[in-house]
This record gives sequence, C-alpha cells and structure tokens, in this order.
Amino acid sequence: MTNSLGDILANKFDEPPEIAIIKSYVQRHFKTSVGVTLHDTQIVINAPGAALAATLRMQLPQLQKELKTDKKLLIRIGR
Repeated sequence: MTNSLGDILANKFDEPPEIAIIKSYVQRHFKTSVGVTLHDTQIVINAPGAALAATLRMQLPQLQKELKTDKKLLIRIGR
C-alpha cells in the first residue's frame, strides 16, 4: 500500500489546537480560509483581504474566549 506525501505528513505533523480552532471559527462564520502562525507569545492570523481583517478584529474578544489562551492575537492582511 502506498501513501502520498500529504497523507504521511498529515499524520506526522498535527496542527496545534489553537490553529485548528481559529481556522474552524473563520470557516464557520465567514466561509473562507485564513493562514495562522503560532509563536511563543502571539498568534498571527493572515486574512486574505482588508474587509475580513477588519471584521475579525471586531471578533477578537469572542475568538480569545474560544481559544482560552493568553497569547496576543494579531491580524495581518495577505497570505
């Protein structure tokens, strides 16, 4: 049985829960995908456009509650 490289890497490198929560939240509420980068003290959300970035900024308190984290959430425009 052969596995594709994507299958092997997906099983080997699981996403941290914070990244999965953010991606799921944005997909559920805005039907789009974002990039997420996790750092020691902050989480960077890369929104594909300014409109989504502005809307996400208003959603940060709710997102912070869902994440249950003290890390600072930053939003950037672009991928």
